Amino acid sequence: MPKMKTNSGAKKRFALTGTGKIKRKHAFKSHILTKKTKKQKRNLTHVGLVAQADVKNVRELLCLR
Repeated sequence: MPKMKTNSGAKKRFALTGTGKIKRKHAFKSHILTKKTKKQKRNLTHVGLVAQADVKNVRELLCLR
């Protein structure tokens, strides 16, 4: 049986922490930044964790089963 392939888009967007949680970046921080406030942009900079409801799907995309 062939090896499972990691989803290319997912491996660019997610990273594992040391404890096995999945880190993610916030959306809406790449362009059209002139109309967003400094506070909005600053808060979008911080890294978040993937919601518990989505962890199973993301782990499958990253072949972490």
